[in-house]
Amino acid sequence: MDVRRLAAGTLMPGFVGTTAPDWLLDAFDDGLAAVCLFGTNLVSWDQLAALCTQLRRRSPHALLSVDEEGGDVTRLHYLAGSNQPGNAVLGRIDDVHVTAAAASAIGMELAAFGINLNLAPDADVNSADENPVIGVRSFGADPVHAARHTVAWVEGLQLAGVAACAKHFPGHGDTHDDSHLALPRVKAPLQTLLERELLPFKAAAMAGVGSIMTSHIVVEALDPANPATFSPIVLQDILRGQLGFKGAVITDALDMVGASGVIGIPAAAVRALAAGADLLCIGSETTARQYHDVLEGVVAAVAEGTLPLARLQDAAARTAKLAGDFPAHSGAAVNSSAAIPAAAEIRSTFDLSATADTWLADPSPAAVVQLETQANFAVGTVPWGPAATGGTVPQESLNPGQKVALVGRGLDADHPVWALAQDLRSAGHNTITVECGWPRGGADIVSYGASLAVSTALMELLL
Repeated sequence: MDVRRLAAGTLMPGFVGTTAPDWLLDAFDDGLAAVCLFGTNLVSWDQLAALCTQLRRRSPHALLSVDEEGGDVTRLHYLAGSNQPGNAVLGRIDDVHVTAAAASAIGMELAAFGINLNLAPDADVNSADENPVIGVRSFGADPVHAARHTVAWVEGLQLAGVAACAKHFPGHGDTHDDSHLALPRVKAPLQTLLERELLPFKAAAMAGVGSIMTSHIVVEALDPANPATFSPIVLQDILRGQLGFKGAVITDALDMVGASGVIGIPAAAVRALAAGADLLCIGSETTARQYHDVLEGVVAAVAEGTLPLARLQDAAARTAKLAGDFPAHSGAAVNSSAAIPAAAEIRSTFDLSATADTWLADPSPAAVVQLETQANFAVGTVPWGPAATGGTVPQESLNPGQKVALVGRGLDADHPVWALAQDLRSAGHNTITVECGWPRGGADIVSYGASLAVSTALMELLL
C-alpha cells in the first residue's frame, strides 16, 4: 500500500504564478488529486486556457477547481467583475429557472477550460446582517428560500458537467467574524440550526450535490470543542449520518486562521482527514515546501496511528469518485450572456427609499462618487460597484450643487460614507447613499451586490 500516493490523493493546493510550477506537475505524477486556481493565477482568458491545458496534459483525470460563485466572488472574471449578478440578486428575483440557468452558464464557461469542480454555491442562510464574509453571497435570510435556490444552482451547474460544492457546512451565515482572520462561534440553539442552517445542505445532499465544503467555525450546539472542519460529530454523525450525504467532503482553505492559526497547516490537514474530510484545500499560495510538509504530515500520522489508514483510503476513494463522476470536457469558450438576467430584472431587486425616488425624479445632472473599501479575502481585489463600469468621478471634480450618489459597501455605523454624505449635503449637494452589499440599515439604495452585472444595472438607474 502506497500511503504517500493515497495522501496525495486527498490534497488540493493552489500555487503562485500564471503557469504551473514544476513541483505541482511532479505532484500529479505522484498521485495529487486536485489543484485550485485563484484570481491571482489569471491575467487573461488566453493565458488561463494555456494554464489549464498545461495542467490537463499532465493529469487528464484530476480535479481542476475554482471558486466561481458568480457575483462578488469570481475567479474567471477576476480582472473585470462577474457577468452574473450573484446569489442575493438571484434569490430576490426568486425564479429557480433563472437561478439554474445562471449556474449552468457558469458551468459551461468553466467546462470550456477543462475545469470540473466549482467550489460553489454558497448555501449559507445569511441571518446576521453584520456578517463580514457571507452577505450577498447568500440567497437570503430565509432557509426554505435559500434551500430552493441552492438546489436549483447545484442542478444547473452539474447539468453542465461541473461538480458543485455547497458551502460552508454546517452554516456560516450567523457569524460576526471572518474565518479567514479568526475562529467564529455560532451560538444558536440546536432547534434553530436544524430549521435554519442545515436545511439548504440537506436539500443539496438530497439533490445529489457532488461535494460539500466545511467551515472553520465552532457551532456550539453541535460540537462546542472543535471547529466543524475538525469535528467527527459535524462531518460524520450529522453530515453523513443525519443528512445522508454520500459525496466528497472538501475543506475550506486550511491556511485560514480559523483552521491553522494555532496548530499549522500540516496538523490541520491530519485533523480534518481524521474527522471525515476527503479533499483538503491547502491555500491559494501553496509552496513546494508547504505541500511537502502537509504530505509528509499525513504520511507520518498514518505511521503513528493518529490517522487510521482506512480513513485515508476512504478519503482518497471519495475524491477519486468525484473526479470520475465529473470528467473534464474542455472545448470552445461559451457565450453565456443569454443566461444573464436583464438589467431591468436586476434593478427590480434593488431597495429604494422615498428619498431615492425623489432623487431619481430630479432631472438635473448626477455624479456618482464611490468610496473604496477593502473587501474580504473571499472576494479579493475584483473591480466592484460603479467604478467597475468606469462611470464614477472623484469627489474633487463635483460641480457646485451637483446631485450626488455616494456609493459604498459594508455600510456599518462607522463607515466613512455617512460623514462624507453629511459633508456633501452641507455643501449644497443633493446626496443619496448607495449600499452595494448586504443592507445594514440607512442606505437610500441597496443593490444586493457589487458585480459588474449589478453595477451596470445600477449605473443605468443612477445616470
